[in-house]
Order: sequence, then C-alpha cells, then structure tokens
Amino acid sequence: METTKLTAKKCVPCEGGIPALTQSEVNELLKSVHNWEAINNYSEITRHFHFKNFHKTMEFVNAVANMAHEENHHPDLEVGYNYCRIRYSTHAIGGLSENDFICAAKVDHLAL
Repeated sequence: METTKLTAKKCVPCEGGIPALTQSEVNELLKSVHNWEAINNYSEITRHFHFKNFHKTMEFVNAVANMAHEENHHPDLEVGYNYCRIRYSTHAIGGLSENDFICAAKVDHLAL
C-alpha cells in the first residue's frame, strides 16, 4: 500500500475486540511510510523528527495535534527544543492497527 492510499483513508474508531496487526502485516505497512520503525515487540511504531528551532518544532507539533484531533487517533509525543518523537499504538487492542499507519502517513505528509 502506498502512502497516498493511506493518507486518503480515515481512521475507524477502535474499541477493542479486534486483533492487533501481526509482525508480517506491520512489516508490510512499514513499507508505506517513511522512516518509521516498529518497537516494543511490534506493538508500536515511532519516528524522530528534527527541526531548525523551537518555533518550527512547535509548528509541526500543532499540525500533528490538529490532524490527530480530526482523525480521533492520538499519538504519544516527546517534544524538545528542536525535535519531536512520535509513537503510535492502538491502546484498545494492545498493539498496532491500520489507524496507526494512516496517521503515520499523514504525519509524513505534514513533515514535507
């Protein structure tokens, strides 16, 4: 699946009851996003972003926050002067869902 196909999708509310993506499914979806990596036994994906200064960092973080609100799927963020680390996981299922990759692709688009 290409990034553009993921960015065209909307997140589907997840209240649990579905299985998390398998390691092979995660590896396949990782091909559709840029510089994301699976961590914690394939239960999360993460990416680090670096910026020129605090203003650019916060501009990006605010754009991510707006997108997360629109998708109703929220990442964990670690923010510093010139960096932001983003982690996605679908907590209701204790692992990764397609929603995480939809949002990762949309974050990639914001970072352009």
